[in-house]
Amino acid sequence: MADEKRFCFDGQWLAFAPGQTVIQAAEAAGLYIPHLCYHPDLPPHGSCKLCSVKANGRITSACYEPVSEGMIVESETGEITALRRRVIQMLFAEGNHYCPFCEKSGNCQLQALAYHLGMEDVHYPQLYPRRELDASHPDVLIDHDRCILCELCVRASRDLDHKSLFGIAGRGLSAHLRVNSASGRLGDTDFAASDRAASICPCGAILPRRKAFMTPIGERRFDDQDIADAGQGGKSDD
Repeated sequence: MADEKRFCFDGQWLAFAPGQTVIQAAEAAGLYIPHLCYHPDLPPHGSCKLCSVKANGRITSACYEPVSEGMIVESETGEITALRRRVIQMLFAEGNHYCPFCEKSGNCQLQALAYHLGMEDVHYPQLYPRRELDASHPDVLIDHDRCILCELCVRASRDLDHKSLFGIAGRGLSAHLRVNSASGRLGDTDFAASDRAASICPCGAILPRRKAFMTPIGERRFDDQDIADAGQGGKSDD
């Protein structure tokens, strides 16, 4: 159409709808932008910075940046890939991510993004934080070692499940996921395995019980395909 609005994404001119963000317009065109805290069913959050792109020469978050006519967006460049790789390396260094021993291995977006971005080492000193496992719930457990503070579970519980069972407490390196109960334990809430918050975690922090390794290693979602080819960025609850 003659009046169709278009923007340039890595050299391709793409159509977009008014009000779309860069990541929404890219997804609509079948193009992948790495991300962790973004989910199409939730408002943008902009915390993980993995979706950083350069828009008209300025680095910005693709989940927040609205598309404008004629905008020039750069995503798959050496500069942006290096920035994203550093973000992933910091997430690995700040948590306790032992992929070979994690039951989410092969289905984990964090792990898949490390492969996608060519991460070969953690680069930063490992912090090895002391974190506990919450196995108080009969159907779901929380492995705080794996939490990356993306707040997807916080927002899903609040905006989709309408329960507001999670929050983030502390600041900086002391920030951690909290459960909204007097005891601070998941088992003392009305959390259910059918809640969206139970399946939206991109890594191995919130896990269903009695389902570990039901899908053998080698047959999991990212075992034989890159996260960019997995559809909708390989989101856990798709």
